[in-house]
Amino acid sequence: MQVFVIPAFNEEENLPRLLHDLEERPMLWSGGHVIVVDDGSSDGTVAVAQAYDGPVPLILVRQIRNQGAGRAFDRGFRFALELCDDDDLIVTLESDTTSDLDALEAMLAEARSGADVVLASVHAAGGEMVGAGKFRESLSRAASTAVRVTAGIDASTVSSFFRVYRAGMLRTAYERHGSAFIREGGFACKAEILGKLSRMDAGIVEVPVDLDASRRIGESKLKVLPTMAGYTRLMARQVATRMRASA
Repeated sequence: MQVFVIPAFNEEENLPRLLHDLEERPMLWSGGHVIVVDDGSSDGTVAVAQAYDGPVPLILVRQIRNQGAGRAFDRGFRFALELCDDDDLIVTLESDTTSDLDALEAMLAEARSGADVVLASVHAAGGEMVGAGKFRESLSRAASTAVRVTAGIDASTVSSFFRVYRAGMLRTAYERHGSAFIREGGFACKAEILGKLSRMDAGIVEVPVDLDASRRIGESKLKVLPTMAGYTRLMARQVATRMRASA
């Protein structure tokens, strides 16, 4: 079974398009669930989700106030794990339609073959970031390089929302770390999650994909300064962790 966890903040224009894209690919969600975690939206995102009456098995989970992607993923993961057996798969992706759903079959195949985490990588050979702008692409590459070095992660992309996790691996991570599993509230949470799973010897595989920012209606929700601050905190904790481990 696949369960989707999709954070959404002010995506009233993009969410219907995402649901339409999923409707055209029933093999991705048949027998599973699609959990949309509204992160305190101030537009019509909640109304769109509540009014949806199509075939996608949509579950709306609401954060009353905006708390950031990290808190949304934490809430969504905890909800999803209540529905999942250990061998089920949890898919995360952007709600703004920039994730390439056509790549998901290959990602799921890697997970079914034994990978604990499958990353959709725009930086792996064959992947490409389209329409995001040179600054956003440079920031993504710099963050990936810095986090890889400090955390010792063998992956070219650490920040993408688009991933597949084995439910049992996430469950074990919560058992080990508890509420400290996801400490970063913003976009740096994805690098934090990857670093902790990597230190648990999770099998991590990358699948090259394209990220097409031109598909998005509206602006990216990524805020540069808070995101950079999040990566700085994360890297400081990772260095401290590695130093304690080697002491």
